[in-house]
Amino acid sequence: MARKSFFGLFLVIIMLFVLSWLFLLRSTGLPPRSFDPKSLPIPKLPTVFRSSNGLSRTILVNNEKQRDGGGREGLPKTEQGFQDKDGAVTCIGIVKEPLKIFMYDLDPEFHFGLLNWKPQGGRVWPDILTEIPPYPGGLNLQHSIEYWLTLDLLASEISDNPNNRVVIRVQNSSEADLIFVPFFSSLSYNRFSKVNPHQTKSWNKVLQAKLVKWLTAQKEWKMSGGRDHVILSHHPNSMIDARMQLWPAIFVLADFGRYPLNIANVDKDVIAPYRHMVKSYANDTSDFDSRKTLLFFQGSIYRKDGGFARQELFYLLKDEEDVHFSFGSLKNDGVNKASQGMHSSKFCLNIAGDTPSSSRLFDAIASHCVPVIISDDIELPYEDVLDYSEFCVFVRTSDAVKEKYLIELIRSISKEEWTQMWEKLKEVEPLFEYHYPARNGDAVQMIWQSLARKVPSVKMKINKSRRFSNTVVPHQKDGGLRSIPAPKNFW
Repeated sequence: MARKSFFGLFLVIIMLFVLSWLFLLRSTGLPPRSFDPKSLPIPKLPTVFRSSNGLSRTILVNNEKQRDGGGREGLPKTEQGFQDKDGAVTCIGIVKEPLKIFMYDLDPEFHFGLLNWKPQGGRVWPDILTEIPPYPGGLNLQHSIEYWLTLDLLASEISDNPNNRVVIRVQNSSEADLIFVPFFSSLSYNRFSKVNPHQTKSWNKVLQAKLVKWLTAQKEWKMSGGRDHVILSHHPNSMIDARMQLWPAIFVLADFGRYPLNIANVDKDVIAPYRHMVKSYANDTSDFDSRKTLLFFQGSIYRKDGGFARQELFYLLKDEEDVHFSFGSLKNDGVNKASQGMHSSKFCLNIAGDTPSSSRLFDAIASHCVPVIISDDIELPYEDVLDYSEFCVFVRTSDAVKEKYLIELIRSISKEEWTQMWEKLKEVEPLFEYHYPARNGDAVQMIWQSLARKVPSVKMKINKSRRFSNTVVPHQKDGGLRSIPAPKNFW
């Protein structure tokens, strides 16, 4: 009897619930609301694929995860820019939709004016169809990323430019995924960081102060707190004053060696490759036996900070007969000598100097000389999609400075292992080359894709910062209502 009574009570409750639900529908005249996942915007998930060169084989297109699995059913369509060659994914990073960038029309004194370009008729940008201001050579070129990215954005406005599929410049900031700040900060440091006799401040410091004042006053910066802004600061000493005030932005850097963790870090920022200094090894027909030098290093030996290992290794390796370890610089045809040495060596040392990174790694890649990286704090470009262990040898500093450790490790690598890494180097080399116009899968496009992968995180941080922007609470005194502003400096 108790069970029957309980069952009857349960049926009555269900009937009352259904009747109340029907009454609510009739009174409102609205159908029940349900969540439709299709109503959400499809995220632009940039992808980089080259299964033959160590890049991630996982494919994300329109939020659908596919894997090639050794077959062809999971491959993206070829009209999206992907190819299936000999059963392998060979396309490099054409995104489903282009990354939309709003670039400020900064005064030329912040960019091409630093290259002695003289604007005519109030123009902000050079007409890249008729004139492209040249970038200075020498060591300046190592950190010239700002030049290549800015040119690429300007070129994206040309209707027949195929690079429009990767990134486009939009004129309305509300349409943009990210906001680009075209300040040639590395060039500013290299050319204008010294104080002239008639100056109280260097022009580099003046430009940084002007940029901070102007940028933080823009509505785009205020709306996001700067989180969706992209600032190029590739030279370790560039933006040294402004960085502490513009830290919420995405910095594009060479490494984090001179940045506090709360100012720059791998989660927030992007690491970009140096432009290599040595000549690329075109039509490389060398092999293990023809590269007579086992291990090569040429550069500054006595460095401060983390570069103590260079001196230690010099004394450990200087008497090894098949090792070249010597001082070198740009003087006395230093670049050509380094090119010849790297092209004829099996392994090239990349040792931490004043900072964790240097152009030497990218010189080695361009020379198809297997890099030996001795830099515990180094961060590498595109490492979220590129496996460097397939073409580099990593050695902890504490191990490298042990007697005989490094040389015995290198000698233990077989001809077959070296050849495999050498082949991989030739495949990944294009990912580190800067070009204008940009080429499919070159460094310019890879950097844009690295930035695109930051977009979901940036948007999440901005949205979280707005959680309490419309919250109202009573005043403590009169019981009235007041607005609570969105939290500042939240990323």
